[in-house]
Amino acid sequence: MNPETLTPAARSPRPMAKRRSPDTIAIHPRKERAPGPVVTPIVMSSTFRLRDSRQGGEFTTTIAPTEYYTRWGNPTVADLEDTVAKLEGGERALATGSGMGAIAPSILTFVKGGRKVVAGKSPYAATAEIFEHLLPKFAVRTTWVDQRKPGAFEEAVDSETDLVYVETPANPTMMITDLREAVKAARSVGATILVDNTFATPINQRPIELGVDIVLHSATKYLGGHTDVVAGVAVARTRPLFDKLWYTYKLLGSTIGPFEAFLVRRGIKTLGLRVRQQNRSAMLLAEHLGGHPAVSKVHYPGLPSFEQHRLAQRQMDGFGGMLSFGLKRGYRAALRFVESVELATLAVSLGGAETLVEHPASMTHGTLSAGERKLMGIDEGLVRVSVGLEDPDELVEDFDRALQKSKA
Repeated sequence: MNPETLTPAARSPRPMAKRRSPDTIAIHPRKERAPGPVVTPIVMSSTFRLRDSRQGGEFTTTIAPTEYYTRWGNPTVADLEDTVAKLEGGERALATGSGMGAIAPSILTFVKGGRKVVAGKSPYAATAEIFEHLLPKFAVRTTWVDQRKPGAFEEAVDSETDLVYVETPANPTMMITDLREAVKAARSVGATILVDNTFATPINQRPIELGVDIVLHSATKYLGGHTDVVAGVAVARTRPLFDKLWYTYKLLGSTIGPFEAFLVRRGIKTLGLRVRQQNRSAMLLAEHLGGHPAVSKVHYPGLPSFEQHRLAQRQMDGFGGMLSFGLKRGYRAALRFVESVELATLAVSLGGAETLVEHPASMTHGTLSAGERKLMGIDEGLVRVSVGLEDPDELVEDFDRALQKSKA
């Protein structure tokens, strides 16, 4: 039958090209259907056989070859990188041995000595230490801005600014940054903009779609999702950005092992299911805590009472599994609470199947001075919660028991 003779209604419609959903990408990042294993094999070799010496010479100048030496590239690692790059809508990604193994090389790649960084306050503590204690050794200044203030980034950037750094939602205050505004400010002075998307995940937020240059993840958290691996990922919006980042990464050696890459890749397959359940449970817990007499304030982007709730609605597809709340009785009450939970677990980190609680002032942000914590909006009675996959009603009961004990 000649297709040209068919009526329009009888012809097979031409499929429209569209971006696959994050749930599909998490399982099938590539569209090809070539024969082979369904699960990417763990290639544990540190080095790879060469065809000849000429090929060896070529690889020494090749950026991120898939097979040469695992610090340059590894097939198992490459599969993880390809998956996260597609989830975030970026050109290419680098997987690293930890979240800081992605964050530190990214910062060092895009800032020069004697120049300036503009950063949203309340980042991860180790990131803050890079800005406060490491970069000053190279005469790099950091201007901290309150990301809740409209126009804050535009006011802070100038001709000396190399880098704009954002974490949204921020750790542990859940402050939201208007990414469109931050991108516009960075572009106005030719600065590179980096965004830590660990708390949101690409299920809830994809900063590259809003113009961000580099997206960062502690893959230890939601991407891995099972509290059994330490890893990081940096995703570049363009190939030139990736090439610059890869060179620094190669020299600093923040390589991830193939087995660890396999674990993160396996975890990503259930990312959407896990994150949406954690979104729902976090919302339920936040609403309950908001009405508790022992609680002074709840920080969760999904609550209408959260000061940046409307921005979160515009920018995010979901509000995440992270929240924090303040206790009216302060520091000691917070310590008693985190030591009294039974279903939840007192531990650092986040993003796994288990609900974790911690006290930032004495734990994750304890390395910072009281003044630095105050600048970041971290109250001494603040408790951070990573909501897991337990029954949310049972979590509420556990928190109620612990809050009662915190009054003692």
